[in-house]
Amino acid sequence: MKYREIGRTGWRVSEIGLGAWAIGSEWGEVTEEDALAAIHTSIEKGINFIDTADVYGDGRSERLVSKAIRDHRERIYVATKAGRRLERQLPEGYNRQNLTAFVERSLKNLQTDTLDLLQLHCPPAQVYYMPEVFQILDDLVQAGKLLFYGVSVEKIEEALKAIEYPGVQTVQIIFNIFRQRPVELFFQLALERKVGILARVPLASGLLTGKMTSSSSFPKNDHRNYNLHGESFDVGETFSGIDFETGLKAVDQLRPLVPEGASMAQFALRWILMYDAVSLAIPGAKNASQAADNAEASKLANLDENTMARVVQIYDDLIRDQVHHRW
Repeated sequence: MKYREIGRTGWRVSEIGLGAWAIGSEWGEVTEEDALAAIHTSIEKGINFIDTADVYGDGRSERLVSKAIRDHRERIYVATKAGRRLERQLPEGYNRQNLTAFVERSLKNLQTDTLDLLQLHCPPAQVYYMPEVFQILDDLVQAGKLLFYGVSVEKIEEALKAIEYPGVQTVQIIFNIFRQRPVELFFQLALERKVGILARVPLASGLLTGKMTSSSSFPKNDHRNYNLHGESFDVGETFSGIDFETGLKAVDQLRPLVPEGASMAQFALRWILMYDAVSLAIPGAKNASQAADNAEASKLANLDENTMARVVQIYDDLIRDQVHHRW
């Protein structure tokens, strides 16, 4: 496993992290045994950064992460998120009382006195224009409740506004072969300001594993079943916002680019890591096998210029018109 600096935190984090949404909820049933095995295997493979949220399974994900990392002596950095527990996503909900309550709940779930990294969880765009919200986060750092804070965003414009606040250490943003817009402007500005970048949805909800077909189906409690058109939350969270059949066509064109002996998922993760602005990618894993496969992406050799250019061409030909202007 290779490690990178993340923002101005002073941390060196594994370039492959573990996204803990799937072990919480909305990805079908995941047993506690499988969830814990995914976390343990990740750590054994050198992963030292886990990303979770208070709403993943109404705290289940946070509690499982806490339970798993107690068995390990290594320093494991845990990032969580706050804000989506609000019944209605209104800017005024991001106030001192609510944010403090969310933090206290996560502290209890994670059984710690201080959160390593708290991220605002895709709040309404207006929140990024409310300095008082970021002052509350600064105060929580001063009170010892947080070491650092950052944001998780839907859109580039939100990321650009967020990094104007000096306390924002990290930005979590959808970045993968099917969502390439962050490269254009945001990455350079983040590098200049020494802001860490967490590449989320790195495998496009599983499309970029190469294992799906036109006959693939998903359980009722899987967002890939019920959020195809943004019925429950931003449609960009599901298959990166692209049409499923279009995604399958793109995957077929990507297959010849996968290095011998590597999986499609490893190739997709290696592509993300070709960008120096990225601190780490945070693929999810529902079991030990998936966790192990993801971690191995760190060992792949750099992709050559022709491969990188071909990936851009496939994006331009099939994907760009569906997503580039939206997020």
